Amino acid sequence: MRHKTFPAHMMARFALVPSILLCAIGFYGAMLWTVVISFTSSTITPRYEFAGLAQYVRLFTMDRWHVAYTNMFVFGALYIACSLIFGVLLAIALDQSIRGRNLLQTIFLYPIALSFIVTGLAWQWLLNPTTGLQNYVRGLGFESFAFDWLSSPDRAVYTLVIAGVWHAAGLVMAIMYAGLGSVDGEIWRAGRVDGIPRTTMYRRIILPMLKPVIIVCVVLLSMDVIKSYELVVAMTGGGPGYSTDLPAKFVVDNLFTRTNIGLASAAATLMLASIIVLLLLFGWLQKERVAR
Repeated sequence: MRHKTFPAHMMARFALVPSILLCAIGFYGAMLWTVVISFTSSTITPRYEFAGLAQYVRLFTMDRWHVAYTNMFVFGALYIACSLIFGVLLAIALDQSIRGRNLLQTIFLYPIALSFIVTGLAWQWLLNPTTGLQNYVRGLGFESFAFDWLSSPDRAVYTLVIAGVWHAAGLVMAIMYAGLGSVDGEIWRAGRVDGIPRTTMYRRIILPMLKPVIIVCVVLLSMDVIKSYELVVAMTGGGPGYSTDLPAKFVVDNLFTRTNIGLASAAATLMLASIIVLLLLFGWLQKERVAR
């Protein structure tokens, strides 16, 4: 009597079942649990007593949360825009085979190998008014030179942008350079025949062709913005005061330091809601663009 054997594709699907279950329980299950906890009166330990919107009301009365939530958009917008601009310009420079391209690649690809912790510590030392750039320039005789953004509550968040762009521009450069290398040479030859300047070729033809690549860069950079906990902790610690606080640090502090699970869950849920709204808006804009 012959034994019935499963087709190879069915065996492959069965092999994926444990991984799918782990993802469903560990990832989506944890997200659902966080949302549920945000509507309870949990503090140090989870308590499944329904409290309605009490945690959210408390969250929106906290000045620290307003600062952290606003900083996420300020930091995110500048970080993504500047990383894209510098990354694209660097990729174009490499594509044009400028002198010193090997040195350029080394300088801007090296930060990719570093964690945000190392990046934050390096820039914290560099921008420290007493031991970094300001102190060095004043030692050269320029006593009036001042670059104390790191200790300024109004400008400290922009130091995070500087460090973040230095860290991420190389990644954008590498991805965009690979995209530029995939462009058909016939397009360039046709442009030269028509007498189109290189800058116009990049601006009007080449970069619009690479929109999917640019979208990938935006998605990767957006993920960095959402999980930008290490950079803040290593570079500013959220200070001065809480002027450089970001939602990720707010959540971790309230979850582990202040031991307020309910409030931390409410903040995490609002972060998730913000991401979903932005994704829906982006999808709607894409559909509108295709419809036109």
